[in-house]
Amino acid sequence: MQAGYRIALKSILYKECNRFLRIWVQTLVPPAITMTLYFVVFGSLIGRRVGEVHGFDYVEFMMPGLIMLSVINNAYSNVSSSFFSAKFQRNIEELLIAPVPTFVIVAGYVLGGVIRAVLVGVIVTVVALFFVDIQIHNLFVILSVLLLTATLFALAGLINAVYAKTFDDISIIPTFVLSPLTYLGGVFFSVSMLPGFWQQVSQLNPVIYMVNAFRYGFLGISDVNLTFAFSALVSLTLVLFVIAVRLIDRGTGIRS
Repeated sequence: MQAGYRIALKSILYKECNRFLRIWVQTLVPPAITMTLYFVVFGSLIGRRVGEVHGFDYVEFMMPGLIMLSVINNAYSNVSSSFFSAKFQRNIEELLIAPVPTFVIVAGYVLGGVIRAVLVGVIVTVVALFFVDIQIHNLFVILSVLLLTATLFALAGLINAVYAKTFDDISIIPTFVLSPLTYLGGVFFSVSMLPGFWQQVSQLNPVIYMVNAFRYGFLGISDVNLTFAFSALVSLTLVLFVIAVRLIDRGTGIRS
């Protein structure tokens, strides 16, 4: 990468990180509080009635899913809100006329979302230590799934922001698409608990593969094939990256 491109990437990344760190009480603290409530209500209270899942206490089984849930939500929301704000304030036009390749612009925004998602993931993991003894089965799987998932949903948030015309538009996808996918993505249950028909239907939910691959990294158990899960993650990430670059190159939702 040329020196000028590196400077541009660092500048965008610095702006993105500074944006959510300046208001850390609004961006980093709420996920910790929300996940604490999940651990208390679903883990400590309801978990006693559920018992063990695949040989693990329910709170221990649920823990990787809750971390992944926070990572997905924060990666998506950070980039969608940031890029749309740049569109709304017409700051993005300055980047578009600068001698900077589109892939550098996309990478800067996405990396900002990934860093926020990872920070929130670490915070939620620290919270989880108060409720469960965390074990690590495969650190490589944990880190790779974490980064791939954060990148994937950061790209999805960017694409949402490209098409959004109002601030309301950036909340439609998280509310009506992202939330159902994540809550039905195996965060609170094992696919094996579902009736046969719904087990087949659940295979169409991409979040199932992310959550289970992440859970495998901690507990060594998974309801899906890990090779397929990684293949799907990498493929979807590359596809969304290409789509994001092409949309911005064409000025979709930006030039009017």
